[in-house]
Amino acid sequence: MRALARAIDGLELPAVEKISESQEQDPFQVLIATLLSARTQDATTLAASTRLFRVARTPRAMAKLTVRRIQGLIYPVSFYRHKARHVKATCGILVERFRGRVPTTMEELLVLPGVGRKTANLVLIVAFKSQRNICVDTHVHRISNRLGWVRTRTPDETELSLYQTTAERWWPFINLYLVTWGQRVCRPVYPRCLECVLSPLCPRLGVTQVGRAPNPGDR
Repeated sequence: MRALARAIDGLELPAVEKISESQEQDPFQVLIATLLSARTQDATTLAASTRLFRVARTPRAMAKLTVRRIQGLIYPVSFYRHKARHVKATCGILVERFRGRVPTTMEELLVLPGVGRKTANLVLIVAFKSQRNICVDTHVHRISNRLGWVRTRTPDETELSLYQTTAERWWPFINLYLVTWGQRVCRPVYPRCLECVLSPLCPRLGVTQVGRAPNPGDR
């Protein structure tokens, strides 16, 4: 983890982290950006979130938007029609049940439409500075299995296993470090093992073919 911390220093942050920094960790904007980010590239998530927050920055204001209006603002994120319905429904629940505030517990976050454990954990870590949660997305799931930290089939299984196999002090950073590294080096297909700082420690479980090292002009 220390090696990864050094390796990602200066690299572009994931979209949700960028939004969190620019909006001073606003829990609502972290929540909505995370909802939009599922199966969507970071640049698209950031652009869509920026458009949406420019029009409505609070749950009350966003709940007043029509689903069609939200669709237009967040397009072309993946599954934008479904996500628009989830965003509107979530905002309605935040206003009616939580007085316009994002809840601070896993149990309460999971009642929001479209929110699973990954989204809830990320909100708790990024917006509320939780030290007790691990957020597992596809990058974290893939890399944790490649490194041999876990032997799991699903991200939820990976989350539960990581609580047992990793030191607690690293839990809030696992997602940031592994997502940033997974987007650039430890990719799903043809990972760049030859330029990976973890190469001497990594058993490369499941890796059948590595990618070429990029030319200096490719960076």
